[in-house]
Amino acid sequence: MRPYILAETNWKHIKDASFDVAILPWGACEAHNYHLPYATDIIESEHIAAEAARLAWEQGARLIVLPTIPFGVNTGQFDVKLDMNMNPSTQLLVLNDLIEVLNRQGIHKLIILNSHGGNEFKQMIRELGLRFPAMFITTCNWFQALEQSQFFENRDDHAGEMETSLMLYLRPDLVLPLSEAGDGAAKKFRFTAIREGWAWAERKWTQVTTSTGVGNPRKATREKGEKYFKAVTEKVAQFFVEVAKTKPEDFYA
Repeated sequence: MRPYILAETNWKHIKDASFDVAILPWGACEAHNYHLPYATDIIESEHIAAEAARLAWEQGARLIVLPTIPFGVNTGQFDVKLDMNMNPSTQLLVLNDLIEVLNRQGIHKLIILNSHGGNEFKQMIRELGLRFPAMFITTCNWFQALEQSQFFENRDDHAGEMETSLMLYLRPDLVLPLSEAGDGAAKKFRFTAIREGWAWAERKWTQVTTSTGVGNPRKATREKGEKYFKAVTEKVAQFFVEVAKTKPEDFYA
């Protein structure tokens, strides 16, 4: 039993325990090229949350990791078979109910550990902050915590070298041989403003990529995945520790 993982612990422990912050891993269920499982984002978020929580717990942070939400926003992939979509409006309702529980029980800090690029929680946090003024709600994307070029040759957008390396380390039993993977080639918008990053539109996934992957996975290795996993969980853990140990009146310097 890991006392910081809610799904593993029990009432005997929980009834007398106190926690400063809750961690909510949030993934997605979607195709990841030909070679990675649909649960890739879920597996990554669960493992990264658990390991970062372990490191933070050993540094004295009192936190509790909630069960992972397995469905994300996949509106741009509506025609990819069994890519499961949860609309942002539904995510807001889910967050509202969970935050209501935390707020009622005196856990006034929540970190949403996001594992899926289609999830965007900022506007929800603005709205929920008005409903629950005692709550500190923050979101972080673990996949943006480190510069990929420190670990990988090819930049990963979806099911490329980074994610494949991670899965080779975390769940190699679920990864097909890389010879079966697509090359991750993908089209980009023609519009200059979108290419430069100051305009945005949702990508229609099946018009962008034939394999559902964006980013070449062919140079992925287990060793790269292990090195990256250790580095990213250490960085995420420090965020957990800072949030857990910082008093609300000291949030701003």
